[in-house]
Amino acid sequence: MTKQQKKEFDNLYDFSNSIEYENIEEEYIENEKVKRKEKKEREKRIKQKNNKKKTQFDFDTETVIGMTNKNNNKIKQEKKNRNLKKQSRLNRKQKRTRKLIKMGILLLIIIGGIVFSLVSPLFNITDIIVNNNIQISTENIISLSQLQKGQNIFKFNKNKVIEDIKTNPYIEDVKIVRKIPNKIEIIINEREKKFNVEFLNGYIYINNQGYILEISEQKENLPIIQGISTNQEEIVEGNRLDIQDLNRIEVVIQIINICKDYEIEKKVSKIDISDKNNYILYMEEEKKTIHLGDETNLSNKMLYVTTIMNENKDKEGIIYVNGDINGNFKPRFRESV
Repeated sequence: MTKQQKKEFDNLYDFSNSIEYENIEEEYIENEKVKRKEKKEREKRIKQKNNKKKTQFDFDTETVIGMTNKNNNKIKQEKKNRNLKKQSRLNRKQKRTRKLIKMGILLLIIIGGIVFSLVSPLFNITDIIVNNNIQISTENIISLSQLQKGQNIFKFNKNKVIEDIKTNPYIEDVKIVRKIPNKIEIIINEREKKFNVEFLNGYIYINNQGYILEISEQKENLPIIQGISTNQEEIVEGNRLDIQDLNRIEVVIQIINICKDYEIEKKVSKIDISDKNNYILYMEEEKKTIHLGDETNLSNKMLYVTTIMNENKDKEGIIYVNGDINGNFKPRFRESV
């Protein structure tokens, strides 16, 4: 290699090294710039974070001079709530106590009033008034009630008095009224006797419901019913006739009501109910006996009866309407000879 070539080679090597060094140096400078930039950004973030911590602190854990502590406010509020609850419980207790005191006072007043009413002569009975009684005398009803003048108006059982009075068969219902301070009113609802019923050598009086009101040897001015089926042992004042007789009494009531429509009910002196298929009416004043048959077509049958009676005045005999009026049966009158 010539000197000239060697020199050129050395120059080329030096140039190459210088270029590489320059590149390395540039890269190093660039890296340093990046590092400085990153450091600045990191410091900036740290500073911002610190600033944030300073401005947004936790009121529950930090205390700042010159500001109200949130935690202290919470404690105060809780204490206030506890005090309110305690005061509320105390108020409720006081209300209950006042209520109990009022109830106690009221109870004492009531007890005192009861004691006073039971011992004070102001409430002793001075008058016993009986209303609506017609068949049973006032004295009899007062005797049944066992009430007495001078007795305390509150010292008797109303239900017992009512039951005692209702032992009389004529009494259907009773109402007892205490008229403060010293009067008793007894309001009576009586059963009304409607029929004489033949019984042994006398009569029993019954109402429309078949109640046995009285057993007597005397006959009332009422229609007589004969032919009952109730056992003799059951004929007791206050009892009712048996169901068979009650059913037939209902038919008798229908007959009497129809007779009223034709204004002949007062002429009926006796009704025989022994045969439900042939009710028999007796009219002593008219001297006539009527065979009605069963309970069907009673109104039509009674129309024929009145017609036949008008056609045969002053004649003694028997009227027969005990067939099928709507069929071929012809009502007829048979004169007695």
